[in-house]
Amino acid sequence: MSRLRLHTENHLVVRIGWLRAAVLGANDGIVSTASLIVGVAASAATRHDILIAGVAGLVAGAMSMAAGEYVSVSSQSDTERADRDRERKELRDNPEFELDELSEIYLKRGVDQSLARQVAQQLMRKDALTAHARDELGISEITTARPVQAALTSATMFSLGAAMPLLMVVVSPTGNFVPIVSAASLGFLALLGAIGARAGGANVLRATARVTFWGAFAMALTAGIGKIFGTVV
Repeated sequence: MSRLRLHTENHLVVRIGWLRAAVLGANDGIVSTASLIVGVAASAATRHDILIAGVAGLVAGAMSMAAGEYVSVSSQSDTERADRDRERKELRDNPEFELDELSEIYLKRGVDQSLARQVAQQLMRKDALTAHARDELGISEITTARPVQAALTSATMFSLGAAMPLLMVVVSPTGNFVPIVSAASLGFLALLGAIGARAGGANVLRATARVTFWGAFAMALTAGIGKIFGTVV
């Protein structure tokens, strides 16, 4: 038995589709909901009003994330499908040109001319459309757009992320909503950044610092706006 069959590799890039949607959804859920809560709390609102605003933000944000992800990823899927259809027509109408085109791709990657031609011929005999989609268009099973998966992942993770600062409102004593929600949300963001970086094989410290900084900036900005308008009103 070949050693390749005994040694299977699990590459992190296979996670890129759902991981991007999951991290984006959870991060947006924490930042947007915590910012909304901090802004409302800074205007001297009651716990009841803060919770109403937070729950409304959770529902609206989750639906917005789901719709936005579905529409944007569907657009990518439509483009991929159109390119595949165009490539299928070109393979049917001018297969010799497509063979030359695929051979040229391998030649530019460093394969000898005769071998590049041979590889292109063998791949096109097996599955010409898949070979051209992967090596000419950059479309593969890993990168293929999945609108439903992206929408459900984003909405679910947004809701989970948004629930964290809402929970802090429930357990925090009256009058301390802003510091407790802000501190807890930054902690959640740091944890999320570390988990996302770990799952994607990225630098944990850099990812954690990045997401924490922008979360703190968003909450500080909305707290300032809530304070100003709360005082004016």
